[in-house]
Amino acid sequence: MELKRYALAIEYDGRDFSGWQVQPQMQTVQGEIERAVAKMAGHPIRVHAAGRTDAGVHASRQVIHFDTHVQRPITAWVRGVNSFLPTGVAVLWAQEVPDHFHARFVATARHYRYLLLRHPVRPSLQAGRVGWIHYDVDVQKMSSAAHFLLGEHDFSSFRAAECQALSPIKSLQRIEISEQGNMLCFDFSAGAFLHHMVRNMMGALLHIGKGKDEPEWMAWLLAQKNRKSAPPTFMPDGLYLTGVTYPEEFALPTEPEYRYGLI
Repeated sequence: MELKRYALAIEYDGRDFSGWQVQPQMQTVQGEIERAVAKMAGHPIRVHAAGRTDAGVHASRQVIHFDTHVQRPITAWVRGVNSFLPTGVAVLWAQEVPDHFHARFVATARHYRYLLLRHPVRPSLQAGRVGWIHYDVDVQKMSSAAHFLLGEHDFSSFRAAECQALSPIKSLQRIEISEQGNMLCFDFSAGAFLHHMVRNMMGALLHIGKGKDEPEWMAWLLAQKNRKSAPPTFMPDGLYLTGVTYPEEFALPTEPEYRYGLI
């Protein structure tokens, strides 16, 4: 029977999982998705994702693909798979794609958003879903500092020690910082990101926002190409993978079926 390839968009609450990648004796997003799709397909399934996320990091639009020879209506790969998934993860849509589609390798950009709550008191209802600081920050200074990160650079100063990327050189296409009441939204887009790159950039931006250094310090830090020169990695709680861009030939939906608030 002919092998077919399907692309799925999924969302998940990272608090419930030990990250994306399958790990022995750990609950991971990939592990849950593979189990659920395998139950619907009736045979073992390996899924491939646009990118890996760490423990505690969320997604409102992660894109994956898998291959199967089983014939199922497209709704089976959405509602059917969702019936086998825990509440912290769900399929948003499914679509058959050509066999040269690959969720990771043909993606042209990944998009992340960090939600940061500025409030004297720690959050309760939003705990684990937003980052939190109890102090005020200078948003204008952070925006000025962010401009130094745009473009192609060696991002070694923002790279985790365990990062497996072949090169630290990445092209950051977009950084935008906006305010909505007590919430700060940081939007990042790049062709690809290094391990912990967004959280490490957040740490550096907040360092400047607190007045520890001027915006030009970001250019200095970038030039050091040394993780030890940078502030600590910021918490994962407010980080969301919000989308993945693909060539138009695949005609994938550009938005999830629904969004929640600022996501």
